[in-house]
Amino acid sequence: MRNSKYAPLFETKRAKGIAIYRLFAVSIFIGICSIWAYRLSHIPRKGEDGKWIWIGLFASELWFGFSWILSEAHRWNPSYRYGNDLPDVDIFVCTADPAIEPPMMVINTVLSVMAYDYPPEKLSVYLSDDAGSDITFYALLEASQFAKHWIPYCKDFNVEPRSPAAYFISVSDTHDTKQDKPLATIKKLYEDMENRIESAAKLGRLSKEICSKHRGFSQWNLYASRRDHHTILQILIDGNATDIKGSALPTLVYLAREKRPQHPHNFKAGAVNALIRVSSNISNGQIILNVDCDMYSNNSHAVLDALCFFLDEEKGHEIAFVQFPQIFENITKNDIYGNSLIVGREVIIYTACTSRVLSFNLFFLSMNYSSVSENNEVVLKVEFHGLDGYGGPLYIGTGCFHRRDALCGKKFSEECKIQWKGGNNTMRREESAHELEETSRFLASCTYEENTQRGKEIGLKYGCPVEDVITGLSIQCQGWKSVYFNPPRSAFIGVAPTTLPQTLEQHKRWSEGDFQIFLSKYGPAWFAHGKISLGLQMGYCCYCLWAPNCLPTLYYSVVPSLCLLRGISLFPQCSTPWFIPYVYVIVSKYAYSLIEFLWSGGTILGWWNNQRMWLYRRTSSYVLGFTDTILKSLGFSDTAFVITAKVADEDVLERYQREIMEFGPSSSSPMFTLLATIALLNLFSLLGVVQKLALNKDSISQYQAMALQILLCSLLVLINLPLYQGLFLRKDKGKIPSSVAVKSVVLALSAITCFTFMY
Repeated sequence: MRNSKYAPLFETKRAKGIAIYRLFAVSIFIGICSIWAYRLSHIPRKGEDGKWIWIGLFASELWFGFSWILSEAHRWNPSYRYGNDLPDVDIFVCTADPAIEPPMMVINTVLSVMAYDYPPEKLSVYLSDDAGSDITFYALLEASQFAKHWIPYCKDFNVEPRSPAAYFISVSDTHDTKQDKPLATIKKLYEDMENRIESAAKLGRLSKEICSKHRGFSQWNLYASRRDHHTILQILIDGNATDIKGSALPTLVYLAREKRPQHPHNFKAGAVNALIRVSSNISNGQIILNVDCDMYSNNSHAVLDALCFFLDEEKGHEIAFVQFPQIFENITKNDIYGNSLIVGREVIIYTACTSRVLSFNLFFLSMNYSSVSENNEVVLKVEFHGLDGYGGPLYIGTGCFHRRDALCGKKFSEECKIQWKGGNNTMRREESAHELEETSRFLASCTYEENTQRGKEIGLKYGCPVEDVITGLSIQCQGWKSVYFNPPRSAFIGVAPTTLPQTLEQHKRWSEGDFQIFLSKYGPAWFAHGKISLGLQMGYCCYCLWAPNCLPTLYYSVVPSLCLLRGISLFPQCSTPWFIPYVYVIVSKYAYSLIEFLWSGGTILGWWNNQRMWLYRRTSSYVLGFTDTILKSLGFSDTAFVITAKVADEDVLERYQREIMEFGPSSSSPMFTLLATIALLNLFSLLGVVQKLALNKDSISQYQAMALQILLCSLLVLINLPLYQGLFLRKDKGKIPSSVAVKSVVLALSAITCFTFMY
């Protein structure tokens, strides 16, 4: 297109100053090699204390260095996309539990994507309700009526965002007198709808009067439970419906796929695959957008932005999916749980992580900066652009536009260029909505996929908690490329976890799923070899190896502190030349990580909070993720899927807004026993050293030679202050249960006693 008089649909720019960063990275690598050389040349001789401890530290430092090398794939070749014209688009919204994903939240997301600045006759919106809730169906029915008013209002006043709830908050202080009356009218309609839905949700059932208003409610007559019911499919708005001004409306479809106890339903992956099949018979849009029910559209031009990449005449035929970042609107100023995904894991995605910010142990603190940032800000503002330079980012499960045929298993070839114009939207065919419902219902049955390649080679992959990552990798290994696009106005905004248990449980699932991928036939080190670039392989490996990062982190969090009590030195003294590489690596990576975090929009206190979450995730979530993966690989455990709650009690929300760490009753899990035990072990070790120094002045010279070890232990104690408060000082409902405190004290003292006895 360079020779064309028209501007390209998108432009790719390489990051400026990359040569300077590469030089910096080389200097860090030299420092790491020096640390390895120190470890090898100073292994205690036979008869000296701590030989095996020393070897353990060397193994940990080797792992940290290896992780750092892998993580450089995200920074070695970053690229940034800039969108500067049109097919049918199917939009999938997924929900699974009306108790933790309230119907009002769900329909706000649905309404926001129905109101896209895009020809409505080319839009079809599908809601997958895996709970099969009649209340969620009722909410969607109400939304289908409200949409007739909301969509023309959005177009008349160029509304942003187009989620009604978010919009009404943003215009509370509007001074546009021309808009006052229409605003009051539409707001009143919304509040009336909200009251009706909330009343039904509070009762937990629907009145006979409500059920008589639509034939769809009759499908619940045979409903047994959320895990045992037939397919419920309703086209609430068909291709002939219009809004109050006579303009066309997007197609709107409700689907609760069939579920039976004797058939696996494969969680979210199964829900999306059912939507792919059903939508192929109703609208068959060539582009599919999938969003989580809590991720409303914040940018009405997001569809057009994505299509700029798909429709580009030169490169568009290569692109399988366009991934947008996942932003959270409820992040506190200093992001107490390190959730801001730029957003945001997730990620993934699923989304999300925190390691760029170093760890808390000297070398461990520095070298681990390497293992892919678990800080979501850094992941999406730095690392995903780095992956984009190697052929595209990961698919993180939400906020992603897919080419339908690529998602359905088609391999890339140069003949993949297709005619977008005209579309395949079967909703405009002669069949009535009722006829389409009847012919599509079987496509969502629980037996449809039996003896087929669906869930294996077609659609989202089954058998993994992070179905998005493994699906994206498989698509890229078919020869397709992906694009990461982070526009000035965020495309999607969602809700982040508001308690520590929720955050850690989420990361457990992510780390477990990623490690399962690494150990499976889809491991990027072998499955992707020769199919994608080496840099992208390294990038995938970084995320897939989150879980085993727990091993060196645990070692560095525990062993150096225990050795303090026995006077065993593990780091070079300040007076030796070996001290220099340690200081250089630590200071350089600390400074760089802080600068990178601040550049990504964070605060200094937010950076410190991310250091804490980096440690907590690696010594709790990743430990359980690692052990569960090993148990599953040996056949002792099954895959489970935990939905993150999207609502919080008022007192929990108040503490979250005040940035007080929330533990609560759910912190009685093994993750918190492990966290508290490590925190207390470091506290007892530091107190033991202080006691020795106070009672024996002669020991001062001995401990002066262990300055780095004392600093490490002190940092670990300092970073665990919220844990100590939750264990012993707090009286509110967000404290750590007494049972966990007792177990942790006993375990910490037992570990110290055993170590002292052994050495």
